[in-house]
Amino acid sequence: MAAAAPPANPASITTLAVERSLASRKRDWLGQVFQVVLLLSLILSLAIIVFLLSNVLGGAWRVWTDRGTDFLTEGGSRQAEAAGVWQGIRGTLTLVGFVVLLAFPIGIASAIYLEEYAPDNTLTKFINVNIRNLTGVPSVVYGLLGLAVFVRTFGLDRNDEGGLTGGKSVISAGLTLAVLVLPIVIITSAEAIRAVPRSIREAGYGVGASRWEVTRMLVLPSAAPGILTGTVLAISRAMGEAAPILLIGANTGFFSSGNQSFVEQLQGTFTALPAVIFGWARETSEFRDVTAAAIFVLLVITVLANGTAVWLRNRFEKQW
Repeated sequence: MAAAAPPANPASITTLAVERSLASRKRDWLGQVFQVVLLLSLILSLAIIVFLLSNVLGGAWRVWTDRGTDFLTEGGSRQAEAAGVWQGIRGTLTLVGFVVLLAFPIGIASAIYLEEYAPDNTLTKFINVNIRNLTGVPSVVYGLLGLAVFVRTFGLDRNDEGGLTGGKSVISAGLTLAVLVLPIVIITSAEAIRAVPRSIREAGYGVGASRWEVTRMLVLPSAAPGILTGTVLAISRAMGEAAPILLIGANTGFFSSGNQSFVEQLQGTFTALPAVIFGWARETSEFRDVTAAAIFVLLVITVLANGTAVWLRNRFEKQW
């Protein structure tokens, strides 16, 4: 008597059925057309970027060959051949200092609370959703917010003078940029903290550590690479913003601080690299090359900041 055949493996039957279905299916013409459209979109985008960069590099190259590093060390001027970007670079670095001193501590502390201390309830979810929505708000809206709050509310006293922030000043612009990048810092820091495995926290609690000790000694050191990457990207975002500081009152031309003290300079007229570029772009054709050179400087600074963020991520990122 012949032996009974073993029962067929359900997994193999399913595999054969899927293979037959795929083999008998007609060619997916719509899928291929969609793929071609995506490829053409990519090529068009790259072509536009290359065209814009070629125009910028062409004008910048003429300035660098004629003036060398003098373009970086000279201040603003009404003459294109004497104009430089030092005032803009200095102003940008000053504004970045406000972002580092204000947005980073508040943003990281907020992320720690939301991820480690806040209860998982409707209010916490509502706060998280709104923080993520704030990252999509146009920067010009933050400029209007800074103009209404930091310039007019806190920037004018009873006599319509300087007030706390000095009106249209470095302080007002720095506070506005700090508010602008604050949601980015919170989100990136929260994602880095959330990526730390739960087992690390449980190990700390298992040896009797408190929540603060676990957060300070285990969670934050493990999340530090991701937090650092997010903060560098926030700095890059702040350096390239033009609309907020223009609304706050950034100077687009030449100015001199004279013999003002450091505190007086913080409450006085200011400029930044995006504002310098905006001002030169509105001038005559004589400023075309120096505008391109200033754009190139801003691009280099931004690329270096983003490259630093990528390097930090690859250098210190942990694989769990």
